Amino acid sequence: VQLVESGGGLVQAGDSLRLSCAASGFTLDYYAIGWFRQAPGKEREGVSCISISDGNTYYPDSVKGRFTISRDNAKNTVYLQLNSLKPEDTAVYYCGGGLMFRPCVPKHFGSWGQGTQVTVSS
Repeated sequence: VQLVESGGGLVQAGDSLRLSCAASGFTLDYYAIGWFRQAPGKEREGVSCISISDGNTYYPDSVKGRFTISRDNAKNTVYLQLNSLKPEDTAVYYCGGGLMFRPCVPKHFGSWGQGTQVTVSS
């Protein structure tokens, strides 16, 4: 069971990125996938979670309207589209697997990937 994140980078405020979370060793069909981020000195926080089976999603207010989570079941991959990026979005972004998409909190998810760095300059 492995999740691998990719797609991070250094961008300017207002730019966009698309992160990918690819699963291997298991099928995503019966799980939930969450995207979380952790900035230096801060706790890991949920930024979006999705139920793979029915596509239900959750976003906190801090990213609602700017981030979009989606899944491609055929590719066993979940994406996170980041638009209108702000310097405060700078963090390492992780994806994790869970049984339910809510609550979208780290303690309910596992099988963490290695993370991908997103840096937004002002």
